[in-house]
Amino acid sequence: MQFAGISVIFVTMSKKAKINQFKCKGCYYCIDVCRSGSITKSGQGNPKGYDYVVVDEAKCTGCGNCYTVCPDCCVDIIETEE
Repeated sequence: MQFAGISVIFVTMSKKAKINQFKCKGCYYCIDVCRSGSITKSGQGNPKGYDYVVVDEAKCTGCGNCYTVCPDCCVDIIETEE
């Protein structure tokens, strides 16, 4: 699209959850509240020995429920380009 000789590019942004695997203690509250089913156990231990969680970004809707319930502040909601 152009306005007065200026090109304008529209970028679609989406929100996604990112887990800090080093801080995660495996309480799994985030799994319980995830409506899209995008958060699962990793099956691997972090340096502290906890089975941390992972996010399937293709399924994540960025609703923020996981961010709200995490007692250890391991979740960030970030904006990404689609």
